Amino acid sequence: MPLKKTAAQMVADARARIEEIESADALAMVDDPSIQIVDLRDPRERIRTGYIPGSFHCPRGMLEFWVDPDSPYFKEVFAQEKKFVFHCASGWRSAISVATLQDMGFDAAHLKDGFGGWEKAGGAIKKETPK
Repeated sequence: MPLKKTAAQMVADARARIEEIESADALAMVDDPSIQIVDLRDPRERIRTGYIPGSFHCPRGMLEFWVDPDSPYFKEVFAQEKKFVFHCASGWRSAISVATLQDMGFDAAHLKDGFGGWEKAGGAIKKETPK
């Protein structure tokens, strides 16, 4: 049975209505205290490839619950008066996520080319030794 809408179509629709930040522009934002970078990737991805220093990790599956102040899973980091820039590996998950957040009334942007674009642009990466 064919899908009514493909994942690629969902990403394209999301990208048409959200703020996308180029990797080169994001490099200048990493030390800005008014910006919070949020990593949506799976914990295993962060261990395998590293992460953007200072980023907050929010697994994609918990996003809507962590940003909603009425949710029992709400995280205070999302109550801060900051610009939130979400990313995943390539920009697909973060595009759909930011569109969903906009639908909820939460203002956010995403890193257009994801962690891969960040790395290619020479962005700092922190790695941790797996336990």
